[in-house]
Amino acid sequence: MRKVFQEELIQVGEDLIEISKLVTEAIQNATTAFEGADVDLAQDVIAADARIDFLQNGLDERAIDILALQGPVASDLRMIVGSLRMSASLERMGDLARHVAQLARLRYPATVIPEQLTATFKDMARLDLEIIQKVTLLLESRDLEVARDILKLNIRVDDLHLSVFRAIADPAWAETAATTVDVALASRYFERFADHGVSVARKVTYLVTGEWQPEASSQS
Repeated sequence: MRKVFQEELIQVGEDLIEISKLVTEAIQNATTAFEGADVDLAQDVIAADARIDFLQNGLDERAIDILALQGPVASDLRMIVGSLRMSASLERMGDLARHVAQLARLRYPATVIPEQLTATFKDMARLDLEIIQKVTLLLESRDLEVARDILKLNIRVDDLHLSVFRAIADPAWAETAATTVDVALASRYFERFADHGVSVARKVTYLVTGEWQPEASSQS
């Protein structure tokens, strides 16, 4: 029974890594579609989100079965509960990538972002991709230096997000109401994507150290 239990725990960890890799592909393709008005690629991202949802549901069912049947304690219990919460964050990251792709599809054949903010959004997309790549590495390695890197990258995303809102609040902003809404939504999607990466990093840190560091704000 103990061997089966350990195999189940290993499978939960592998499922998290697989979901993280799918989210990496999702945000990479979503931002490519977003920047290049590629409606076919955007549609691919939207369709592929169902796979992330399916894997998350399967992971959660497996974790709940372990809780019900195995009665884990101490570090094993932290692992199961933490995995449930991390899977929720990863699934939400997949949803946010889908939202980015949906914006690209909505505004096709035009691009979503006006020229003056193109560089800012390229930077946000690049940082989000780096964050999810590091999330995958963190899930594989449990290296807390990687977790610290994720937190640093998130600060840079937050700074860019703030700069977007400063730009649209500036009296010189002359874009349409629709463009303004698109810009605000897109910036929020990229910012929240990074926040959920931080959420995973904090939970892995807790699994490794047993010490919980409350997050500054709740994730949604």
